[in-house]
Amino acid sequence: MEKNISGVQKVAILMMALGEENCSRLFEQMHEEEIREISSEMTQLGIISSQIVEKVCHEFSQGLGTAEGVVGDLENTEKLLKSTLPANQAAAIMEEIRGPAGRTMWEKLGNVSEIVLANYLKNEYPQTVSVILSRIKPSHAAKVLAILPEEFSLDIMMRMLKTETIQKNVIQSIEKTLRLEFISNIPRGVNRNSHEVLADIFNNFDRRLESRFMTALEERSHNDAEQIKSLMFTFEELTNLSGESLIVLLNQISREILPLALKGASDRLLQAFLASMSDRAGRILLSEIEDLGPVRVKDVDIAQNEILIVAKGLIDRGEIDMIDQQQPGNEMIV
Repeated sequence: MEKNISGVQKVAILMMALGEENCSRLFEQMHEEEIREISSEMTQLGIISSQIVEKVCHEFSQGLGTAEGVVGDLENTEKLLKSTLPANQAAAIMEEIRGPAGRTMWEKLGNVSEIVLANYLKNEYPQTVSVILSRIKPSHAAKVLAILPEEFSLDIMMRMLKTETIQKNVIQSIEKTLRLEFISNIPRGVNRNSHEVLADIFNNFDRRLESRFMTALEERSHNDAEQIKSLMFTFEELTNLSGESLIVLLNQISREILPLALKGASDRLLQAFLASMSDRAGRILLSEIEDLGPVRVKDVDIAQNEILIVAKGLIDRGEIDMIDQQQPGNEMIV
């Protein structure tokens, strides 16, 4: 390993050798992206001999002296991060390192402009594109599908529905084609239902695209379309939150976007929110909604989606609950 130590590996070794207290100031001066990169490398160092540690340390400082060997793994990296960063920041970094949102090919694809990614994928085989879009964030996949030719996008969605467990060698082949780094953090044995993946993607379409693609999908496979509909989480379904849960949600969202989001909501949902507020707060909300005047559907969609993202996170963490898990349907909100 000594002849092939990269710059990032050297930094990781040095940070581990410095220990929790001494590297704290260094982390404080770094950007979060740099911390992620170094932390990811720490988890993969394994056992490093004292000779290599000493050589690396001397490159940074001639006066460091001798050093002991260090062990770079998940446990030591997490301990180091927790002692030098705020708890929530350290937890977020470790979660990304451990899971599919870490520094993998898929995270990097998520940072590529949807226009650039769509222009690249339009020349790929639909099956390859379906694998890629099933592994990146649904919000990003939705933007890419919206740019691709409609028939091509429908073909991709049908393939996503019929794709079962994806073999590792297929993933590796795709990574090689994309000329990005090999898999390091994708969890093994975790395979999401294809209908769930597409339901998340549909949740991130704007209303016009959602309606168009769903109609076309129904013509191709009515049963698949119905399964996707049943898994979609719409803004109207917030009526199924308990009163206590709505109060929790209200405390977590920006009150500035609430009037705009409720501008396009049903009276039933509006009354549910009002019931979770004080009389004074409810009167202010109604006044704010009325003062908005005509608004663009797109702006309402954006506001509602922001609230849905918060609600989904709270539900996933068990902080709020639904009083009725039955889906009330997927009628369009106008």
